Amino acid sequence: MLTYCTNVHPGESWRDCRSNLESHFLAVKEAVSPGRRFPIGLRLSGRAARELDANEARRFLGWCEEHDCYVLTVNGFPHGRFHGAGVKEKVYEPDWRDPERAAYTKRLADLLAGWLPDGVPGSISTVPVAFKRLFDPRDWSQVRRNLIDVLVHLDGIQQSRGVRIVLALEPEPLCVLETTGEVLEFFERMAFPPPLADLAGVCFDCCHQAVEFEDAGQSLRLLRESGIPIGKIQISSSLRAVGDEIQALRRFDEPVYLHQVVARAPDGSLRRFEDLPAFFAEDPRAEECRVHFHVPIFAAHLGSCGTTQFFLEEILPRIGPEIPLEVETYSWDVLPDELRSESMVESIARELEWVMKRKP
Repeated sequence: MLTYCTNVHPGESWRDCRSNLESHFLAVKEAVSPGRRFPIGLRLSGRAARELDANEARRFLGWCEEHDCYVLTVNGFPHGRFHGAGVKEKVYEPDWRDPERAAYTKRLADLLAGWLPDGVPGSISTVPVAFKRLFDPRDWSQVRRNLIDVLVHLDGIQQSRGVRIVLALEPEPLCVLETTGEVLEFFERMAFPPPLADLAGVCFDCCHQAVEFEDAGQSLRLLRESGIPIGKIQISSSLRAVGDEIQALRRFDEPVYLHQVVARAPDGSLRRFEDLPAFFAEDPRAEECRVHFHVPIFAAHLGSCGTTQFFLEEILPRIGPEIPLEVETYSWDVLPDELRSESMVESIARELEWVMKRKP
């Protein structure tokens, strides 16, 4: 099961979502999956989820059936505006300390439950608890209450409708859930009771874990051994610069998204910076830097610096057929102009084809 995340398309209202599906998604489907059913990785903002009443949800299900597609997974990470303005650390708001995050996620679950085909499990990706710098350990009890609230709701959907939906927390650099080790500690801390524990898992974003200098095979093995469900794997790539290439990262500094940096010193130690300006202000003389900036996955090198495409080459053969794959390169609009020589639809199709050649 392979799709792409529609968070690459700007728009916060349900009308925007429908327009993007009509104008972009169908063109991508025609390019990579003509005549075959194709899944949707749907991003729904808080506003779009509120605007979708039961009648409109049914009409959309009919649209999916008409165009031979279906919603497989929902991106419930960015609640508010995600394009065209300074998002930065606001992307995590409301986080899992806020009951609104739980309410929003339950709305998404109700919608997804009505769209999933019979017998097909779904997932909702969500924020990795909160932005680490703003988190107080005293907040853990509130986080657990809100997560339990959602997991009880998901269990109710499964019991009443036979639809399985996994809440997939997505680790990200400089967030409460950042490394695979922190993910394991988190699930031990939460100690979700059965059957709720089976509905809480992770969204494994390859860009994020590559930025953390993690080993692809080891990360997957640890998650499997711990019994943590993998709701989906986001096939994404980050910036990588070595030695003299590091100065070229300056051209990727832009005002919309947070571009966390993990820098490795010659002695192997890692240092973390919230954004590119913070990294360059300190000048840590790193040997290698990896940056949370989603770049097209078909590119191994971007001229002046490299990418973490190698991480994808390592992980794809290790992923079982039961785990959905979702290409996610949402930062297409803020890539330097010379890296956008083709249309967005052409770039997305090229990314999907790159994956399909390596994982038929």
